[in-house]
Amino acid sequence: QVQLVESGGGLVQPGGSLRLSCAGSGFTFSFYAMYWYRQAPGKERELVAAITSAGGSINYADSVKGRCTISRDNAKNTVYLQMNRLKSEDTAVYYCNARRGATGIEYWGKGTLVTVSS
Repeated sequence: QVQLVESGGGLVQPGGSLRLSCAGSGFTFSFYAMYWYRQAPGKERELVAAITSAGGSINYADSVKGRCTISRDNAKNTVYLQMNRLKSEDTAVYYCNARRGATGIEYWGKGTLVTVSS
């Protein structure tokens, strides 16, 4: 059974940091590019960060560039999102996505809530 399980969300003050984790199982994690998306209340889901299967290429949304770092550990089947200098507009449910190239195969986690508030 394929699973992507996010963790690490919570309530943090503006300017604070969080590290999200997403653990994959039931598929060959190292074959998949990994993505972090987020969806704020009343807004569409948006891409936050992406990393290729071997970690050789990384991209960020302009809104988080310089504040977030995506990384992965294929030995642990886990992808991370380190978020620093958090802002209220970072409040959202953060989702992990695994996608395998042109095959169209992809998996989603159920999300973890990040709330940035004083």
